[in-house]
Amino acid sequence: MISRREFIQASLAASTILGTSGLSRWSRAMAQQSLTQDQLLQFDAFGNVTLIHITDIHAQAKPIYFREPEINLGVGEAKGRPPHVVGKEFLDMFKITPDSPEAYALTYENFTDLAKSYGKMGGLDRVATVVKSIRAERPEALLLDGGDTWHGSMTSFKTKGQDMVNIMNALGTDAMTSHWEWTFGQDRVKEIVDTLPFPFLGANIFDVEWDEPAFEPYKIFETGGVRVAVIGQAFPYMPIANPKWMFPDFSFGIREERMQAVVDEVRAEGVDLVVCLSHNGFDVDRKMISRVKGIDVILTGHTHDAVPEPVVVGDTILIASGSNGKFVSRVDLDVRDGRMMGFRHKLIPIFSDVITPDADMAALIDNERAPFKAELEEVVGQTESLLYRRGNFNGTWDDLICEAILSERDAEIAMSPGVRWGTTLLPGDNITREDIHNATSMTYGQCYRTEMTGETINMILEDVADNIFNTDPYYQQGGDMVRVGGLGYHIDVSKPIGERISNITLLKDGSEIDPARSYVVAGWASVNEGTEGPQIWDVIESHLKKTGTVKLTPNESVVVTGA
Repeated sequence: MISRREFIQASLAASTILGTSGLSRWSRAMAQQSLTQDQLLQFDAFGNVTLIHITDIHAQAKPIYFREPEINLGVGEAKGRPPHVVGKEFLDMFKITPDSPEAYALTYENFTDLAKSYGKMGGLDRVATVVKSIRAERPEALLLDGGDTWHGSMTSFKTKGQDMVNIMNALGTDAMTSHWEWTFGQDRVKEIVDTLPFPFLGANIFDVEWDEPAFEPYKIFETGGVRVAVIGQAFPYMPIANPKWMFPDFSFGIREERMQAVVDEVRAEGVDLVVCLSHNGFDVDRKMISRVKGIDVILTGHTHDAVPEPVVVGDTILIASGSNGKFVSRVDLDVRDGRMMGFRHKLIPIFSDVITPDADMAALIDNERAPFKAELEEVVGQTESLLYRRGNFNGTWDDLICEAILSERDAEIAMSPGVRWGTTLLPGDNITREDIHNATSMTYGQCYRTEMTGETINMILEDVADNIFNTDPYYQQGGDMVRVGGLGYHIDVSKPIGERISNITLLKDGSEIDPARSYVVAGWASVNEGTEGPQIWDVIESHLKKTGTVKLTPNESVVVTGA
């Protein structure tokens, strides 16, 4: 008798074949200038349950450019494993043809030239077309939103997330979990949640005073003739990565034992399939599902990884669906006798020039943006350089932000957070106010100016590095490495905490940072309440209006070893 794991492995082979044949069609089609919507959406329906997953939209309702990372280092058991594979290695691993549409969508290789050929990606009006197409075939398909949805744009900032709430309601979301949503403050979160027509799930969100669950941990859906439990897992490290004072009444955490208890609870209720809708991040989820038993599917978010095939961990499949609306995952499952017997998966790329916008959704998005249209579209500068962020270290957007901070705040050293959101601009593009907000918009964007000793600077770099390169995923509690301006350093990612950072130098004169000396440091996104300073987007706008055109030289101030 074939085992459940053998069923899953056989399904993965089927998924791989589906993906490979689909990729080949894309390559041939684009070579003939004939890529079609039907090709992108082609899927051989399978089984009786369909899941649709989208995550980390970061309030990007319109099509965007988004360059995938050039550096995404894995440490410990994650080294050299997806998603910590980039560029040519990624193409080779997944048998993707260089310069093809999927190569453009999934890697940074030759990004600028390919972007000019294949155009922008995403757009929630295109996503609506995809969702409606899937539901036309599978009316009971569940649309699951992995969080980081309400935050990340100028319009979401100005409406306190309401524009995205209205859009996701219209999209027909069935459930969501959360992360940056909480940076609007707990009162605003509760206000929105009270109006949602679908559950806001978080099995790991507890009331601090009563030490008990504060939100629905799961929702059981009847679909395809079976019962499916969707368990929500919000970002576990909220008080570390974001300001605790914005949500003082709630605690988070991985809560591994709690997750196991919830899985056991829904299994006891007789569900046939257990899905975890998670914002843990890929490596944290990979570890969690190696220890929590009974989860069939985990839909991961937070780390913005787009992986074209599921990763199998024991009896569980791990699905990563990218970010910014670039992709939608479709997962069909054969669920019988209380078990997942097989699956078929496709990571659908949202090529905005190929997929027809849904008219109703397009009208809704334009209506949400209309009050701010003039502000959004005002041109502030131009760029001759590719402006991107996403990777373990500085991207060019980060370099520009740090340049602006150094100049406008008269500082020796600039620090900018290693957040993973922020869209891309091509050489020759105008820089609009909306573009600046896409890279900086948040509710605690004040640009502070202070003094720090060299010892403190070293401690900050070491602490952030451990959030990324600790070999235990449960201690990877941040985003990417803090971005710096006016400063250079060496980092050995193979070393333990306290030993990774060396050769810290002040770039203006090449001097070694003195642990005892104080330096003028400016930065933004401080988690401290009451931080004072101009908003970071105003700092950048002021800088751009003086410089006019951005032209960045390659940044070689950070030297990485041990990878």
